[in-house]
Amino acid sequence: MRNLDLTTLRSFVALADLGGVTRAAGFLHLTQSAVSMQLKRLEEMLGLELLDRTGRSVALTASGEQLLTYARRMVALNDEAIGRLTDQIYEGEIILGVPHDIVYPAIPRVLQQFNSAFPRVRVQLISSYTRGLKAQFAKGECDLILTTETETAKGAETLARKPLCWIGAQGGSAWRQRPLRLAFGRFCTFRPKVLRALDAASVPWDMVVETESDRTIEATVSADLAVHTMIEGTQPPHLEQIDHNGALPVLPVQLINLYGADTTNSHVQTALADLLRQAFGGQPAARLKAG
Repeated sequence: MRNLDLTTLRSFVALADLGGVTRAAGFLHLTQSAVSMQLKRLEEMLGLELLDRTGRSVALTASGEQLLTYARRMVALNDEAIGRLTDQIYEGEIILGVPHDIVYPAIPRVLQQFNSAFPRVRVQLISSYTRGLKAQFAKGECDLILTTETETAKGAETLARKPLCWIGAQGGSAWRQRPLRLAFGRFCTFRPKVLRALDAASVPWDMVVETESDRTIEATVSADLAVHTMIEGTQPPHLEQIDHNGALPVLPVQLINLYGADTTNSHVQTALADLLRQAFGGQPAARLKAG
């Protein structure tokens, strides 16, 4: 009888969730070589190739996808049993605020990983604009918030620097029209920066949609009736980054900042902050703090 090792399965799940050995090792606080060795032993024990290493990034084979389903259940059951029997399971609620435009694709993955580790801790996700989230955080209405800003403000930790990009319908042509038709939220912090860039480049524009609904903006842009801007890599699959070849102005770099991580004494909040660091910054140790 062959037995699957839970430590190895945990490394396998981490690799699948985080997309690589480096991130999995950081999440598990192991060396890359230790994680790689665990995965190699797992493949040898099963006599199967679980990872497709032919591409630039590591992907799961069909056998790996099948094992992942079992591995998740086994790791979750192990953690539940340990928690119940040792009475050290955490309970409570964390209020996390995230701007609308950076919820996808990172936040659902973070919530899934956090729920696996702390199944009795409820994360209440508030999706709003940076300005509103900072006001709520100042009032103590949020435990942790992410923001999109152009600087590292006092009390913030910068997780990533990413360019702001023009976004349109797949294969669309709205970006060629003049005046340029725009769709923006009323309180979007990107909006004044975008308008200044257009004016500086002498590109005429028309604000055809001004709303508080992200769905309205997405529907308008996906119908190729207007264009929008988002941080690189955060656009939904039905929209695409516009390859305008210089026809539109270059937009400023945005910072994804985290507030609340350095002032908490809560183990579960620290764990959630670490997952956010890994999701947006890649390496939990790469922290940029303001005074």
